[in-house]
Formats: sequence, C-alpha cells, structure tokens
Amino acid sequence: MIVTTQKPLDEVLDFISPYTNILIAGCDGCTQPPRGLREAKTLSQLLELGGKLRNKTFVFKTTTVAKQCDNCLAASILKPQIDGVEAVLSLACGIGVQTLAEIFPELPVFPTQNTHFMGAEEREAAILEVRCDGCGDCLLAVTGGICPVARCSKGLLNGACGGSKEGKCELDPERDCAWNLIYERLKKVGKLELLKEFRPPRDYQLSGWRVTT
Repeated sequence: MIVTTQKPLDEVLDFISPYTNILIAGCDGCTQPPRGLREAKTLSQLLELGGKLRNKTFVFKTTTVAKQCDNCLAASILKPQIDGVEAVLSLACGIGVQTLAEIFPELPVFPTQNTHFMGAEEREAAILEVRCDGCGDCLLAVTGGICPVARCSKGLLNGACGGSKEGKCELDPERDCAWNLIYERLKKVGKLELLKEFRPPRDYQLSGWRVTT
C-alpha cells in the first residue's frame, strides 16, 4: 500500500503555468486514498478554476492507468493520448511520476501528490530498484522526474557531489549518478535553470506512517 496526500493547488498551478495543454494521468494502483479517473477529473476542474483566477486558460485531458509504475502498460495507454500535450500531471506516487518521465523524456512530468509511506509486496525472484523514499515533499517537479532522495547514494538535494565518473556514482560504479541523470533530463526539457534553485534540508517529519489522509 502507498499513502499519498494532494499537493497544494497553488503549487500544482505553478508547475503548469507555462503550459496550456495538460494531460492529467490518474493511477488505479496501490495508492490510498484512490487517485484514479474520478480524482483526475476533479483535479482538472479545480485547476481550471484556479487558472481563471490567474487569468490563465488550460486545456486538460484526463485519463488513468491501472499501474503507472508498469512501464509497458503506462506507455500503451498514454502514448496514444499525448498528441498536442505540453506537460503531464501524475496522480501516482513518486515511482509513477518517474516512470512517466522515462516514457516521455521530451515532456515535463509533474507530481500532484506527496508520497508518505510505501508498503512492499513480496514476490519471488523479483529485482526491485528503489525509486521513491516517501519523503512527503515531492521534488520531482524540479529534478526532472528523477528522485535524488532515493536514487542519489548520498541523498543530495542540491546537485552533484563532484565525485561521479562517466555518469556513474563514485560509491558504486555500477550505479548511475542520479544528478547526472537529472542534469541530462532537465537539459532535454529546457529547464537547466532549475539546477540553480536552492532546496532546504529535508523535513523528516513529513515522511512515515503517522500521516493521516
């Protein structure tokens, strides 16, 4: 089970303010409370009203995927709907956001949720890669859909340590440097200026099972 809470509406509006045509993708997977098609439509209505208060008009498409973290499934559902879309809003947990960022490397993909807790399903012979640490203050909007908390060996929030070599982590030469991935991703979407933004230290009180929904 995965527990998420909705990001403030103003924060999501800030994400999409440079764009007009937005795809909102729900997820029918394991988040509690549910974040599927109904929630995607509700969010589109709220953002439409919020846009009018800012004298901004948005055009939304809404859809949902059984599991956004399933790369093949998400691609098969969403790619046919991406024509004319300038940005994607994901209602999934941080793992789903990162999956969509990989599927659509040329599009900005933004989280609408903060992920607080993730339970694990045991499966035989499964190889899993940690993609989200459930920090409760999702940074994926400013790190190109790649989580530095979970994927950087040092959990750095403000750029690379300088020790990577040929795109690999100095602590594990088999592991991609998360901040190298972030740089390349932001370069593709024309958002390298985001690397200049300072991110404050992590607030550990935002993560964990104590959150209420």
